[in-house]
Amino acid sequence: MDYVSALVPPVVMAVFFVGLVRVIVKTQGGAAKAKEDAAVDAALARAARGESDLKVSVPGREA
Repeated sequence: MDYVSALVPPVVMAVFFVGLVRVIVKTQGGAAKAKEDAAVDAALARAARGESDLKVSVPGREA
């Protein structure tokens, strides 16, 4: 019976992991999907142009 007690924790974790993955996959999209996609596209476009959202000020230098 030691093998049963050795196998139960990994099996339980695997079942919960599969459930977590299913929840994550099912909740993708929704009402905000277009807004999120647009934000990612805008960020990629800024990265391609070499722009940054971060404003870093260096003492003694004008931005």
